[in-house]
Amino acid sequence: MQFEGSHILSVNQLDLDSINTIFNIANKMTPYALREKRTKVLEGAILGNLFFEPSTRTRVSFGCAFNLLGGHVRETTGMASSSLSKGESLYDTARVLSTYSDVIAMRHPDAYSVKEFAEGSRVPVINGGDGPNEHPTQALLDLFTIKKELSHSGMGIDGMHIAMVGDLKYGRTVHSLSRLLCMHKDIQFTLISPSELAMPDYVIADIENAGHKITITEQLEGNLHQADILYLTRIQEERFPSQEEANKYRGKFRLNHNIYTQHCKSNTVIMHPLPRDSRAQANELDNDLNSHPSLAIFRQADNGLLIRMALFALTLGVENQLEKYECPVNWYSRKADR
Repeated sequence: MQFEGSHILSVNQLDLDSINTIFNIANKMTPYALREKRTKVLEGAILGNLFFEPSTRTRVSFGCAFNLLGGHVRETTGMASSSLSKGESLYDTARVLSTYSDVIAMRHPDAYSVKEFAEGSRVPVINGGDGPNEHPTQALLDLFTIKKELSHSGMGIDGMHIAMVGDLKYGRTVHSLSRLLCMHKDIQFTLISPSELAMPDYVIADIENAGHKITITEQLEGNLHQADILYLTRIQEERFPSQEEANKYRGKFRLNHNIYTQHCKSNTVIMHPLPRDSRAQANELDNDLNSHPSLAIFRQADNGLLIRMALFALTLGVENQLEKYECPVNWYSRKADR
């Protein structure tokens, strides 16, 4: 795709060539993310960081990614703090706020809301999650993580086995990731969830139409032994009609050190888009795995910074100017010592 000046709204915009372009630029961002050096390539540029739904990692990583390229960030958090609470349309909001910004990152609780906003925007808009629909930057960082993690075992994405576990109905991260994986070859999908929270039919159809193998089950034990990637999700309680309904499924699938040792290969990579629900009644990913070398959840989060830096550089057309605007880091950084 043509990145410069373009919105990033859906993984459906991407092909393998454009994904490889993003990944190549993301790798170039590593020394800046590690504070080994700085670049001021976006000095003077402004990011409008509009998050109308709760977020920690995605919101902060978008802001930090822009800062690390030398840009400034202006934030709106929560519906109540914006004029949307007064009845203003997404189109009107976009027309005004895009005047103040050079690029906008946006999250909203309604499906296709970011697309609606982008129709009124004068600058590129990047989808930070639109309700239960999509989360394209998460899917990209997940695929980037899978590629890096499997490479340690001499494997690639083609031919791998991935088990997706938990809330596959409302979990937008697995929807977007599945679409990206459909561009690859010979993947075995094992989808593990309560039947009421099964992967949507249209995603299953995409997987089948791409020629991949698929197993659908409600049973965790006995279905993980061949998985190269184990991707867990939390119950998306904010998408349920009531807390009582969400509580019916909380804690149904749990992974701890003992279950991992009994049912997974010794090098099965553990992923989770975070936040993991660590409350006792949920605890889908136990703290006793925190020091396990196959736990990739924090490396996964780190990769989100690189991917979002790459997307900003590409959409603003500065991906080939990073070194031109480099300067040294003049403060002590433990990251640079690693």
